[in-house]
Amino acid sequence: MSTGFTNDDSSSAAEALRDFYIRSHRTLDKLMAGEGASLARNKMLGHIERNSPVRAADLATAFGFAPRTITEAIDALERDGLVQRTGDTTDRRVKYIALTASGKEVLRASEPVKKTFIDGLFAALNEKEIAALTTVLGKLNHRLAELEEVVSSNAPLPAATTDELPAKRSRKKS
Repeated sequence: MSTGFTNDDSSSAAEALRDFYIRSHRTLDKLMAGEGASLARNKMLGHIERNSPVRAADLATAFGFAPRTITEAIDALERDGLVQRTGDTTDRRVKYIALTASGKEVLRASEPVKKTFIDGLFAALNEKEIAALTTVLGKLNHRLAELEEVVSSNAPLPAATTDELPAKRSRKKS
């Protein structure tokens, strides 16, 4: 299945996607700052609320960040009074993270800002365009997952013109 894209078209599409992501993220962060949040904070607070109490290791797994990065984020949230750490009664090494009343309020205040922004942004598209965009992004996310698997196996990436990823190589037993 050919996309009809040349390398230049693919690069232009990738750059447009990157620019869209950065600009929308930056704009949403500015809007959410008025509510004491950012998109990253909103995501983390939302995850903590839905899965509370959580451990730092749970957050590292959920967000795919290094433990040190998660610890720094939790430290900042705790400093701002948005989360609290409590010890496990059976294992002193384990600390659970839960939202404080302030953390719940910041999350509640920032969610409508995020929804209004997203609704306003996508108002530029009709239902067919939104469906098409959803389909295209779904395909790209699926392909990205395939490429991540190849990269994690240390195999070379397939050529840009290849439609299918190479099958997993199995070692022949002699």
